[in-house]
Amino acid sequence: MSGPEKFVLLGKVVGVHGIRGELKLESYTEPRTQIFRYQPWRLRSASGETTIAGSRGRAQGKGIVATLPGVDDRDAAAALIGSEIWVARSALPKSAPGEYYWTDLEGLEVVTLEGRALGAVSHLIATGANDVLVVKDAERERLIPFIVGQFVTQVDLEGGRVTVDWDPEF
Repeated sequence: MSGPEKFVLLGKVVGVHGIRGELKLESYTEPRTQIFRYQPWRLRSASGETTIAGSRGRAQGKGIVATLPGVDDRDAAAALIGSEIWVARSALPKSAPGEYYWTDLEGLEVVTLEGRALGAVSHLIATGANDVLVVKDAERERLIPFIVGQFVTQVDLEGGRVTVDWDPEF
């Protein structure tokens, strides 16, 4: 698939740490310090976007603390609170067979085993048991458990399609 570069949300700036410009981050990576492996970061906030390369950090308590180039005092750090941390999809490692990044599934066409179109993957929802595809078409929204082999029979990233064993009326 070609087109504009996709970006993936990996975390968020949630506070400041100390007086030297360190930031408290919430990381969506596992383990949480893995966020520093994927750079550069694109920080997005209501005031705009900034690209930052060379961020470093460490685990501290239940969160992580980061140092960003050019952010040298508490005021500069405080201005970044609420910023989301995005990275280019191409900066992430290739997924293992049978595993998928949510961003790669979003936008894919969803069809039944019989070839009936159900819509496209709008987004996914994490539940305790399994992830759920949110599939939308012009008329409705369907929630389909993302359980490969049971409800999801095939994911064709190149072809842009997910085949599901799902009753279109449900």
